[in-house]
Amino acid sequence: MAVPLHIETRGRGPALALIHGWAMHGGLFAPLTERLADRYTLHLVDLPGHGHARDSEAPLEPESLAASLVAQVPDAVWLGWSLGGQFALRAALDHPDAVRGLVMVAASPRFVAADDWPHGVGPNLFRDFGDALRRDFRGTLEGFLALEALGSTSAQEELRSLKSHAFERGEPSERVLLEGLTLLDRLDLRDELPALTVPSLWISGRRDRLVPAGAMPASAALAPDARSVVIAGAGHAPFLGATDEVAAEIDAFMQALPAAVTP
Repeated sequence: MAVPLHIETRGRGPALALIHGWAMHGGLFAPLTERLADRYTLHLVDLPGHGHARDSEAPLEPESLAASLVAQVPDAVWLGWSLGGQFALRAALDHPDAVRGLVMVAASPRFVAADDWPHGVGPNLFRDFGDALRRDFRGTLEGFLALEALGSTSAQEELRSLKSHAFERGEPSERVLLEGLTLLDRLDLRDELPALTVPSLWISGRRDRLVPAGAMPASAALAPDARSVVIAGAGHAPFLGATDEVAAEIDAFMQALPAAVTP
């Protein structure tokens, strides 16, 4: 059964759909929207429990949400930032006929480090965040914003932007935040990357403190027709601190794809 999703659409041209990260919403992509809307039709998704969809009780279940995403926005390139990458990647893996390409921004097939995967965070980080959420909901969210900006050469500016816009559509629900942390803690899609049949672009910030920059090149090495870009000076939200560079990489990727199907 399809999950109804909140999707804002603007711009013109080939379709590019964007999925936000944990505790955020589609409005955080505003800098990219300003630079790309004259060439692409942008579909900005608010995941269930977030932003304008914060009252949705749908679970953050990658398979069902991916199916709903491609049903509502077919023939698009899917961009996923951080947690959003789990849904964009799932859509590309499960529905290659409906996905033209994949852009992963600070998003990894596995977020937690392992003996054979040094490109992740410690095994207790997301569990500790869950415990902290239950004790101090708003304080934990604000601490996460600081962590997202940490490391970037424009960290103070990015943090101001995140604080100004993160909750402008209301606070996300605690239920989906805990579900999202569980996904980040448990999911491991590395074994599926060799079966990815759509072109992919993996963008990372060299100063990212949440997803080590090495995760994206290592992921691209596992997938056919994949390329990685590491942006010097950028943190976990490179589209905020290095907007022009990220927009240019996305534009070049989109332009290199086969022409979109027209109705």
